[in-house]
Amino acid sequence: MTSIRRIFLVLTLALTTCAGAVYAQNTRSQENKKARLEKEIAQLDKQLKDVKSKSSSALSSLGLIQKKVESRRQLVAESDREIKQIAGQITAKQKEIDRIQDRLDTLTTYYSRLVQNAYRNRDPKVWYMYILASDDLGQAYRRMGYLRGLSSQMNVQARKISATKAELEAETAKLNTAKAEAQQLRNERVKEMKALKKDETDAQNLVSTLKKQQKKYQQELNAKKKQVEALNREIERIIRESSRKGKGGAKKPVDLTLDKEFAKNKGKLPWPADGPVVESFGQHNHPVFKQVKLPFNNGITLAVDPGTRVKAVFDGVVKQIVVMPGYNKCVLVQHGGYFSFYCKLGSVSVKTGDKVKTGQALGVVDTIGGETQLHFQIWKETTPQNPENWLR
Repeated sequence: MTSIRRIFLVLTLALTTCAGAVYAQNTRSQENKKARLEKEIAQLDKQLKDVKSKSSSALSSLGLIQKKVESRRQLVAESDREIKQIAGQITAKQKEIDRIQDRLDTLTTYYSRLVQNAYRNRDPKVWYMYILASDDLGQAYRRMGYLRGLSSQMNVQARKISATKAELEAETAKLNTAKAEAQQLRNERVKEMKALKKDETDAQNLVSTLKKQQKKYQQELNAKKKQVEALNREIERIIRESSRKGKGGAKKPVDLTLDKEFAKNKGKLPWPADGPVVESFGQHNHPVFKQVKLPFNNGITLAVDPGTRVKAVFDGVVKQIVVMPGYNKCVLVQHGGYFSFYCKLGSVSVKTGDKVKTGQALGVVDTIGGETQLHFQIWKETTPQNPENWLR
């Protein structure tokens, strides 16, 4: 029985430790996610101020506001999850306090009985009479032991009561801390909801503005389409050129080791810059004129801070540096049969033919029309990939 009890205690301790570790990990994960969302919102706010001061494009502002609304909603959802989690902790903690209080009540009742017995037997004559009234010698010894142990039991019981009271006070303090934290989270959520409603109102006002000036923004969209199509043609031309057959019909060699290493790192590549994704990969409809399709996006666009350095996502060779309308300077890096493309740079710190390492700076993002954004693409030979599937 003793060994079984020990095993049970070890298992209980292990499970408690494991649960504590999981809780701590979840808490850190939630804190990290909230911090990331708050940082994204701050970056988007800065972008919006720059766009409004340097650009008349309501469409650019709308895209940023819509992304901010999305991030703000996620932040509110995180707050809701935290509030629910703390509410569960408060409930569990209250139950624990109730159990400790019940135990304290039981200890106190037993202690009162000991005190009453001690009081009744405070006169030594009563003790002697109690012992002498024993039926036999064995009972007399037992009664002597009881009287001697009465004081000791009272001391032990008093220590138990004191320890239980301390435990109760500690748990109550934890409960009060949890309640204060929950209240703080609720206050923050109220602020976040107000900010969210303001952002949604701003977005609706911009939509109204765009609807009133459809012709103007249709022209902007057409110009954007031409820029995207020109960029796509240039990327495809460079990639075709890199794999075109040379003299004698031989295909240009590809670094197969680098190719395999790049493929193995799908989902693990570092981000080329720090910032929220404001334009995602693929085909999208216009945010206002839903029947109008936007140009197919072969990559993603990140909103970043001015002066942000762009870094290579993997080892490779700088294949070419080009300048494109609307995208400024662009760097194409080859990784075997894969290519990564970095656009909207103001300055470039590499040249064609340079070998680059993962994390090496390629250049600095430019501010174009008030927007400081990095456009990033990944290609597998002549097929564009969704970068978010490749980045960690």
